[in-house]
Amino acid sequence: MNQASACRQAFQACTSWEQRARLLLRYGQQLPRLTEQQRQQASLVRGCESPVWCLVELHQGCLQIQLDTDARLLRGLLAVLLLRLQGLTPQQLTQLDIADWFTRLGLSRQLSASRANGLNAVLTHIAARACELA
Repeated sequence: MNQASACRQAFQACTSWEQRARLLLRYGQQLPRLTEQQRQQASLVRGCESPVWCLVELHQGCLQIQLDTDARLLRGLLAVLLLRLQGLTPQQLTQLDIADWFTRLGLSRQLSASRANGLNAVLTHIAARACELA
C-alpha cells in the first residue's frame, strides 16, 4: 500500500472533524521544514492567506515537491496534498482531481473558501512550475 492510500484509509477511519483535525496536525508535524535559504520570495506561493513556500523539481520525469508554512492546520493540508502529488509526472498532474482527493479524505466540507482557494493556488503554482520544467 502506498502512502496516499494509507493516508486515505486513515482519514476514512475518522468519525468526526476533531479526529480528522488531530490527524491533519500529525501529518503536518511530519512535513519537513524548508531552510531559510529555501524560503525565498521566488518560492512563495501567491494567493494564500498564510505564507506558503513551494519548491518543485523534476527527477527522472517525476515531480519532487517541497512545501512549507508556519500555519499548523495548513501544514497538515499541505502534507496530505503532497502525499497525493509527490512522484506524479507533469501529465498526471494535469489530470488530477484534487477536490475529489479532499472529498475522499472527508476534509472538503471543513475547508473554508479561503483555505480551498489557497490550496488551489498551491496546486496552480506546482502545475506552472511542472510546465516550465517539462
